[in-house]
Amino acid sequence: MNPKTKVKRVPKRGHYDKETIYRILDQEFFCQVGFVHEGYPVVIPTGFGRHEDWLYVHGSTASRMIKDMSQGIDVCITVTKVTGIVLAKSAFHHSMNYESAVVFGKGELITDEVEKDFALKVISDHIIKGRWEEAREPNAKELKGTAVIKVPISEASAKIRTGGPVDDKADEPLPIWAGVVQIDQVYSIPDEYLSQKEELPASVKPFMT
Repeated sequence: MNPKTKVKRVPKRGHYDKETIYRILDQEFFCQVGFVHEGYPVVIPTGFGRHEDWLYVHGSTASRMIKDMSQGIDVCITVTKVTGIVLAKSAFHHSMNYESAVVFGKGELITDEVEKDFALKVISDHIIKGRWEEAREPNAKELKGTAVIKVPISEASAKIRTGGPVDDKADEPLPIWAGVVQIDQVYSIPDEYLSQKEELPASVKPFMT
């Protein structure tokens, strides 16, 4: 933990162990990459993957995110999962339950073809495990137009809020409902895609339960 990664607002919600940080990273596949481009701040949402102590992001070789990250600039990558809306008796104390991870680091362009292929599979498996083997792999033209950046998970922290509303003592007698609206993630496949002649692949079947 250092001044950059230390949780300052409600520090008791901060977590700095690998197990917690990696668990949050592994349960999501969409992140936000923040960096400074030509003097102004930019935040780009994108898919990602994790393998051991590295995060992988990919994109078009022409994108500003990839071009800038290839130069080894400082970046901030965030991942957040909101699990509930916390409704208090006062508007001020409304909140959200969430799990978030923040990673600081410098990007490194992957130039080795074998490592690049591996990284793309990591990203694919992070989103839907097993789909890489079922789909056509990228051809030479697609690989040429795609770049992969890796960022070490060496400076990172997590922040987690759980539980119900925390109202002021003076507000507790108010006849106002307070509680948590739980948010559950649900996967489904539209009917029009279930009528295809091809058999449902193994990577997709878990989303049918």
